[in-house]
Amino acid sequence: MHAVSVLRNELLAELELGIRSMEGLLKKVENKGWSYRPAENMRNLGELARHTVSIPEVDLNLWLEKDERTIRDLESKYEKLESAEELIEAMNQGFQLFKTYMLSLSDEDFLTKKTKPFYLEEGETQAHWLVEEVSHLFHHRAQFFNYLKQLGYDINMFDLYV
Repeated sequence: MHAVSVLRNELLAELELGIRSMEGLLKKVENKGWSYRPAENMRNLGELARHTVSIPEVDLNLWLEKDERTIRDLESKYEKLESAEELIEAMNQGFQLFKTYMLSLSDEDFLTKKTKPFYLEEGETQAHWLVEEVSHLFHHRAQFFNYLKQLGYDINMFDLYV
């Protein structure tokens, strides 16, 4: 097997783990928990959930160089989601779009094709964007986990590796 494919598949598998474990965390939230805000300058649990589940689709569109208006419209679609089931379905659909795109790239394009989101001066390779995706999702999944811990939910590290 080619080294580029191995690396890409490992990163996608790690991203899929993040998606799967986020799904499990979302299923644990009771209705009263969605409004929890740990500090005034932070998102509440519902806002954090909507942002986290939007990451695969929104970031994919950023990497595909969609304009700011398109990105804002896409984000507003996620802001309307309310239930854990809606959030999970949207997150899984976004992940499938992201995964399909990453797997469609030739090895050369994955390693060398640069794209630039509207808010940056310089572009990055698709390999860079895949690493960025894993980092972004796991950052917010960790925040979500900590919110749930603060709320007293029965969760532990094993909830992160399902």
